[in-house]
Amino acid sequence: MKNNSSFRMFIFLVILGVGAALTFVMHQGSADFHGFWILGVAIVIAYVVSSSIQIADQWNKAVVLRLGKFRSLEGPGLFLIIPLFETIPYWLDVRVLTSSFKAEKTLTKDTVPVDVDAVLFWKIVDPKKAALAVADYQSAIGWASQTALRDVIGKTMLSDMLEGRDKISDALRKIIDERTEPWGIQCHLG
Repeated sequence: MKNNSSFRMFIFLVILGVGAALTFVMHQGSADFHGFWILGVAIVIAYVVSSSIQIADQWNKAVVLRLGKFRSLEGPGLFLIIPLFETIPYWLDVRVLTSSFKAEKTLTKDTVPVDVDAVLFWKIVDPKKAALAVADYQSAIGWASQTALRDVIGKTMLSDMLEGRDKISDALRKIIDERTEPWGIQCHLG
């Protein structure tokens, strides 16, 4: 999702610069090339240190896995991982997000075909559940919302739909919340 690499690159270049300076000093003292092993070690250290540094933005949470098993949620801010042993498969955005969805040609309770669309405002309230309980929470929210909208339309008369928008909105939100709560997501209709 994101890669804030400017600070990591800075750390890499600082360590590499120190290694290059030490190599230069060692090489000046003797005519042989034995001092160049310091440059090789500096490159390896610079890579490992810069790979372990991670920065999460204020609105992000990073899911950290150690050898494939959940270790922690990290962020916002600076945190470290162990390269090769720990990975970050997901960066979760914990701000309020929006999804639009539509129930195309759905029949109301009195068999009138209608096209209804809606906007769903949702937020991840439990990032661990959102990362581990469902494979693709954004698609799952879209499908859950669309099927809930069809369910509500199928149980509502056309006249009730035209009059009681708030009532339908509350029923729809309740159905979607029941479906998304196990995923750590809370919904609001707009």
